[in-house]
Amino acid sequence: MANQNAKGLKRIYNAAFFSAAGFKATWQHEEAFRQEILLLVIACPAAIYFAKTPIEILLLIGSVVLVLLVELLNSAVEAAIDRIGFEHHELSGRAKDIGSAAVMLSLIWAAITWTVILFFN
Repeated sequence: MANQNAKGLKRIYNAAFFSAAGFKATWQHEEAFRQEILLLVIACPAAIYFAKTPIEILLLIGSVVLVLLVELLNSAVEAAIDRIGFEHHELSGRAKDIGSAAVMLSLIWAAITWTVILFFN
């Protein structure tokens, strides 16, 4: 467990270390996260090429980053649920379904953002 008494730069260092460990664990255990990273790698140069303004670039890339953020949170929920147990429980299933719905909503939002900026602007 993290050192709860760490202050200042030590706390920031610890937070960065734990965040890096979270990225590594998600990369290793979540296929969806790896696919969404690939999407980001493709989206960044595409956004720079197709966008007309810096704000459009930020919106295009930001919508894909939002997908990654939601995926990280969904993966955390799933890991916590799986830690409790693998047997079927209605609330565990509901928590996982809600996390999945959040990821889907972020993907829909990214698709809408790209569609509006690229085709209706």
